[in-house]
Amino acid sequence: MAATSFHVRSNSLPTRPHPLVSEVEENINRLRSSQSASSSSSSVSHGLRGLQDLQDCVEKLLVLPLNQQALVQDQKFLNQMLDGSLRLLDFCNTTKDALSLMKESVLELQSVLRRRVQGGLHLNDVKQYISTRKAANKAVQKALKNLKGVESSSNESPEIVAVLRDVEAITRDVFESLAPFISSQRRSSGWSLVSKLMHQRKVANEQEAEKKTNEFTLVDASLEAILGSNTTKYEKVQNDLKDLEMCIEYLEEGTECLYRRMIKTRVSLLNIFN
Repeated sequence: MAATSFHVRSNSLPTRPHPLVSEVEENINRLRSSQSASSSSSSVSHGLRGLQDLQDCVEKLLVLPLNQQALVQDQKFLNQMLDGSLRLLDFCNTTKDALSLMKESVLELQSVLRRRVQGGLHLNDVKQYISTRKAANKAVQKALKNLKGVESSSNESPEIVAVLRDVEAITRDVFESLAPFISSQRRSSGWSLVSKLMHQRKVANEQEAEKKTNEFTLVDASLEAILGSNTTKYEKVQNDLKDLEMCIEYLEEGTECLYRRMIKTRVSLLNIFN
């Protein structure tokens, strides 16, 4: 009698990721897509909001017992995450402080313009603004360099480890795009604006210089124009300063909210470590 063969169907199903993991992955994919888009105040603000949502998801993942157990078993990775979170927090806080400093300088320029409707801006007014920009830029760039060491690795393969590595990487990417946005400058004049004006050098090729600008570089261009020309352009300067003030407020609010969420995540990691 011929042997009868039977096909035995396995009852095991592919392991499905936790719904929160899927949510994290969706948020990361959205952020990666936005990173490839052109840099503007709206896209940068969108990135900060996306990181806030991402941190909320991570916070929920970290309270799950299985995830806590997996992290406890990989102390080296947990230490790396704690170090990385501290550097990311430092960058976020430094950026927040730099934005606050720049907003004060913008408000001061607006106040000066209102007081001197006829007299306009003086060279010293612009020098003070440029000095503030330099100080803010220096602080942000220093914090940005400190991010270069943020990259956690692990030989383990728990789901939570892979998720946290991806979250850390996309947070660093968003921050690295935020830094040049707020510290951008006009290459034709930029920080050398004051010295050029003092030597009475005329600005050349202004149209080309104003390409690829944002709210920060537009104010630089307007200030250069108002001091380097006999033509009164106070209204444009006032409008550009108002736009920059609103831009800074959006970014300031975004970094403040993100900072608070990142603090919560770090506290959760510290609780697991202890």
